[in-house]
Amino acid sequence: MKKILFAVATLSLLVACGNESKKKDTSSEQKAAKEQVVNVYTHRHYEPDQNIFKMFEEKTGIRVKVMNASADELIQKMKMEGKQSPADVLITVDAGRLSRAKDEGLLQSIQSDILENAIPSYLQDVDNQWFGLTKRARIIAYAKDRVKPEDLSTYEDLVNNKWKGKILVRSSSNIYNQSLMASIIANNGQAAAKEWAEGIVANLARSPKGSDRDQVKAVVAGEGDIAIVNSYYIGKMLNSPDAEEVNTAKKIGLFFPNQKDRGTHINVSGAGVAKYAPNKENAILFIEYLISEEAQQVFTDANYEYPVLESVAPVTDIKAWGDFKEDTLGLNKLGEFNKKAVLIFDAAGWK
Repeated sequence: MKKILFAVATLSLLVACGNESKKKDTSSEQKAAKEQVVNVYTHRHYEPDQNIFKMFEEKTGIRVKVMNASADELIQKMKMEGKQSPADVLITVDAGRLSRAKDEGLLQSIQSDILENAIPSYLQDVDNQWFGLTKRARIIAYAKDRVKPEDLSTYEDLVNNKWKGKILVRSSSNIYNQSLMASIIANNGQAAAKEWAEGIVANLARSPKGSDRDQVKAVVAGEGDIAIVNSYYIGKMLNSPDAEEVNTAKKIGLFFPNQKDRGTHINVSGAGVAKYAPNKENAILFIEYLISEEAQQVFTDANYEYPVLESVAPVTDIKAWGDFKEDTLGLNKLGEFNKKAVLIFDAAGWK
């Protein structure tokens, strides 16, 4: 009888332990489900991006873990981490940098009908390794009191003697300038691109330095009459909390070059799925959300970039600049000709 009672007690204990173990397993599974994440390595440092990430979290329950650093730092970090990298998504600005990440073997091809169909083909990688999220136009900012817009026409015309000592632009080490040069190589050939670089150097008002904002400020200060800058900087300056920046931007006119031929040079900020993404499905969902109408509207409303989604209207400030013809050169070319662009800059003495 004692043996029977002992056996029953032992069986009851095992069942209880088994039930408890099942509860723990179930609890662990639920916890894992609640802790769905996407690890985002991003070069973009704008507050609106953080708001978009929170919107994604609220819609999907997937937590966005963000690593912020410069593009070079993020690319180097991913290279060093290798297969152990926690990165799911890389976000950076400029197709040249995205192409570099692809060439370094840090991204992977993905299948997404949403991304492929919604984003114009020239704004995405030919192998589906990266996708444009926002557009920036490389425009000419000019002093309203000294330059007539009818005197402006193309990037190529900037080598004209009438602009001698009047052009302001940042360093050739800047990726925006490298991509503009790459587009000129792709459109006009290396010989013409070399002549253009030499002509710009001959017409510089000062040695290249500073940011795009600094070029705009230098135009207003009278150091030069025109500057080559990205369009969204003007929008940010017009809406700056700094009254001086606002007043500076109001004295500047915007001109979109090459409207009678190939169109104004366009670049992007973009994203790709990391080669060893531990949360690949979440990564694809995340990038797809970044081109949703609500996310695209935040990008343009808060950061004055052009949306890649054609159904989204640009913010009022940049809509006021008017429609313009874009250069639809496939942006893979910007990466393809980057090294040649750097060599041409060096040969031309563009510091």
